Amino acid sequence: MSRTTNRDTPSRPHQETPATSSVPVPAVAQAGPVSHAIFRVARLHRMIAGQLLRPLGLHLGQELVMMHLWELGPQRQTDLVRLLDSDAATMTRSIKRLENAGFVRRRPSPDDKRATIIEPTAASQALRREVERIWAELEGASTDDLTPDQQAEALHTLQRIEDSLARAATRSPDVAPAPAADADTTTD
Repeated sequence: MSRTTNRDTPSRPHQETPATSSVPVPAVAQAGPVSHAIFRVARLHRMIAGQLLRPLGLHLGQELVMMHLWELGPQRQTDLVRLLDSDAATMTRSIKRLENAGFVRRRPSPDDKRATIIEPTAASQALRREVERIWAELEGASTDDLTPDQQAEALHTLQRIEDSLARAATRSPDVAPAPAADADTTTD
């Protein structure tokens, strides 16, 4: 039995998404179907990423910190906050966990005694290969059913949505940027 979406029946409190999903769409969310779809996709993407990263001892978002460190080399902690569109408290928590795991080392900045430099350790290099493998697996899970043209179109559309949201965030003084979805938001 296939599921259908009946958007014309106001008496149904929830509407179902297409047959590939079992998540009911609340009637109120019908006012923002793209926003609801983004929420659902982001939730699933984070869930799968978390499952893949957990065996490495990484919390979601910490792999992004490591990617920047591997790519750019040692960075001031404040620069990592900016690069990842994070907040200072979340970044401090992530760095502390990565340091405890032996993947990064903190040292005072030679140029600014108030700043802390974060650098990847030699032990993190084995982690790098695993993170690359996991991101390839996550990409496959996300795009297996898409042709190369559909992948390019999806990237283009997502970039336009991101640009739109970034403009909206800068226009509205009441909308403060939320911590990045890819940041480690769990507490100790």
